[in-house]
Amino acid sequence: MNYIQIVLDSFRQDHLGCYGNEQIHTPYLDAFARESILFERARSESLPTIPCRRALCTGKRIFPWDDRERPKGLYNRHKGWLPLREDDVTVAEQLSEQGYVTAMIADTYHMFKPTMNFHRGFDAFEFIRGQEFDRWKSHPLPPGALDRYTWPGTPERRLAVLKQWVQNQSDRRAEEDYQPARVFRAAIDWLERNAGHEKFFLWVDSFDPHEPWDPPKHYVDLYDRGYEGLEFIYPSGPIKGRMTEAEYNHVRALYAGEVTMVDHWCGQLLEAIDRLGLRENTLVLILSDHGKIIGEFGSFGMSPAHTGPKLYDVPYLLRHPEGIGAGTRVPHFVYNIDLIATVFGLLDAEPMPGLQGQDLWPMLTQGAPPVRDYAVTAYNLWDATWHQDWLYLRNTEENFEALYDLAADPERENDVAGDYPDVRRDLAERLDAVAAGAAV
Repeated sequence: MNYIQIVLDSFRQDHLGCYGNEQIHTPYLDAFARESILFERARSESLPTIPCRRALCTGKRIFPWDDRERPKGLYNRHKGWLPLREDDVTVAEQLSEQGYVTAMIADTYHMFKPTMNFHRGFDAFEFIRGQEFDRWKSHPLPPGALDRYTWPGTPERRLAVLKQWVQNQSDRRAEEDYQPARVFRAAIDWLERNAGHEKFFLWVDSFDPHEPWDPPKHYVDLYDRGYEGLEFIYPSGPIKGRMTEAEYNHVRALYAGEVTMVDHWCGQLLEAIDRLGLRENTLVLILSDHGKIIGEFGSFGMSPAHTGPKLYDVPYLLRHPEGIGAGTRVPHFVYNIDLIATVFGLLDAEPMPGLQGQDLWPMLTQGAPPVRDYAVTAYNLWDATWHQDWLYLRNTEENFEALYDLAADPERENDVAGDYPDVRRDLAERLDAVAAGAAV
């Protein structure tokens, strides 16, 4: 059996029709979901981008954090944002040892920075250049090239990212030149050349719909036709007093347009799987690492302090080549590393040493009890325990802890720790156990 893993960065669960959104256009992923097992409460145990992918590579928890020395050149200071360890055994390495041809197609440039080594173990990899702060092109820009993307007082670092983005994308002439199109067309090309292998593992990693939110106009027009103002394609931080209502609505439309563009190009890959006769012998997993704040809490971007469903509820869709479990919706908490363990079970492959995920297949198909009734996650200094509709949130460096009832308070406006001390204590103890390395 072949295995294709598709990672879509910063993809919010609530922007897919299969998860209940009736306004956003995602026909390809919605159709794929009808053929798949859909996870409603899947969690990356560690955020953001790099910690999550370390877990996907190794099948191991990244929290509790590893505070080893950072290599030169890593400007991101988030805990867990570190290269793979030399002694890590990756999915690609393990499957390669068992006869799989392995390949990675990705434009998530953080994985390809010096010393990161996320391409390790792949027989072939293709780094699609051009995302965000990827220092790909360096030609000077004409005066005023950034004016339509910024407001007065935009921080220098944000200006630097936007400048690099505009330089990188300056040769676009058609939709085929946009990042998702380049990523998924490269993946299709690899499949067309390699479909004849006895078994293969293909990891496709699209940085979109991460910022900058800069899709072709026809996608944005689906959600905000006629807008003529500034294009804040990379908003970040508080927005109170900065944006007009029209600008605010347009930024949300930019993200929705990104989602629909990614759906379209991911759909071209899914169609290629069928066209090449691979559906009947290929396991496909589509997932995201985290969501994004798009105006909630009076902010845009991704702050650990906003830990909650908007950041953690992301799509996880697993399609078995025989259609087993199609249409099943899983309401239980599971981790990204559980999906890795499940994949190895379905491939009947020897898993990596130290794999910490749980094989979900007995729960999914044989009526076995859930493997977890809670989840512990971490994003930099903000740790959380999730149980039913409870969210316990803690930042020990800021001496902060709170308890939220997400069913009654989805926007996390009311700390109810004082009203439910037993719940707070129980969830804190569960978090302590994981932080001490005694449980997963």
